Amino acid sequence: MPENNSIHASEYALKRLNKRHMRERRFKMAGLGAIFVAVFALIWLMSSILGSGYKAFYTHSMTMDIELTESLLDPQKLREPDKLRKGNFRLIIQNSLYARFPDVTDRKARRELFDIVSSSGAPNLIRQMVYQNPDLVGQTLTIKVPTSDHVDQLLKGNIDRNVKEERRKVSDRQIAWVDELIASGEIKAGFNTCFFFCADSQDAELAGIMGAFIGSLMTLFITALIAIPIGIGAAIWLDEFAPRNKLVDFIEININNLAAVPSIIFGVLGLAIFINFFGMPRSAPIVGGLVLGLRALPTVIIATRATLMAVPQSIRDGALSVGASHIQAVFHHKLPQAGPGILTGSIIAMAQALGETAPLLMVGMVAYLTEIPDGVTDPATVLPVQIFIWAGNAERAWIEKTSAAIILLLLVLFLINGFAIWLRNKLEKRW
Repeated sequence: MPENNSIHASEYALKRLNKRHMRERRFKMAGLGAIFVAVFALIWLMSSILGSGYKAFYTHSMTMDIELTESLLDPQKLREPDKLRKGNFRLIIQNSLYARFPDVTDRKARRELFDIVSSSGAPNLIRQMVYQNPDLVGQTLTIKVPTSDHVDQLLKGNIDRNVKEERRKVSDRQIAWVDELIASGEIKAGFNTCFFFCADSQDAELAGIMGAFIGSLMTLFITALIAIPIGIGAAIWLDEFAPRNKLVDFIEININNLAAVPSIIFGVLGLAIFINFFGMPRSAPIVGGLVLGLRALPTVIIATRATLMAVPQSIRDGALSVGASHIQAVFHHKLPQAGPGILTGSIIAMAQALGETAPLLMVGMVAYLTEIPDGVTDPATVLPVQIFIWAGNAERAWIEKTSAAIILLLLVLFLINGFAIWLRNKLEKRW
């Protein structure tokens, strides 16, 4: 056979080919390494959050025999709910604990004994029961009251009982009492319903996310009312009806630029216009919704325009050829075909708005609320801001609260984005 003397088979060409293959292999290894690092970082982050956050989903409570002494709650025997709320419920709890441990007589020891239960949660629980049913006065009830956050952290293993007493927030006597109560079954762990159904509190064992969750829903509702109709209408006008001139080009460029503007700028805008100029209430969902609506507006416009441009021009031309007007061709033929993509883009924009924090901080949605808001003009906060507030607290109990709130926020975002992906795959049409 004749020798192959082609330049492509020369020694020089083979060396260059080998170098190229090595570069390709190094590039693939670098890509795989980047993916590995990203996955490892994600797993480490989620493990850290889950590892500290799952403990917030359960809490410890103590079963107590409570004697609702009439002389302490209603000495005049009027049974008026408003006056009953002023009763000495704290002393009711203390008397029950002193009766459980009659050998504790020292003043300091009794103060430590009372610190086993939540100093505000236990009296408030009984106060609410008596307020709702005044006939309970004079009776003896067996109820469950929340333990203090220090005892709860001790039983969850976050406080090391083996370190010196002066270095921990739980004394040796409190540990002995808690161990005795656990052995007798008076202190047990249970599902932390308060975390899901209570508003915020200064006491970690009583703090919940319901107020922030309702505030997020109200804010997102206002955001959707602002961003989705206006965004879709603006996209339709720009794509179908706007004249081609420098003004429209300037508008399109600025819409694309607004999508990349830091979100805190929208917060400054909302503070200057909605609060300082129009005098709207601070820390209200209506103001937060307006700010996030402006933030989500460019995203909705861009997503809607991309979806409209993906619809074949022949659909509109076909409608025009059979006598439909321009408006009919757009709204009766083109827009329905683009509907799934528009809906998906709008859902993703709302998910992005749900995770915003900086613009809401600028309009004052950092209110400390012990009640769940009733309307869009009431003071409120949102989940990301609630996480930000809790993360700044020093006590160990707030760490698990913060992590648990992050878990729930991520879960909501995953569900929203997953629903958007499912909806897109279910309804989208390929041309």
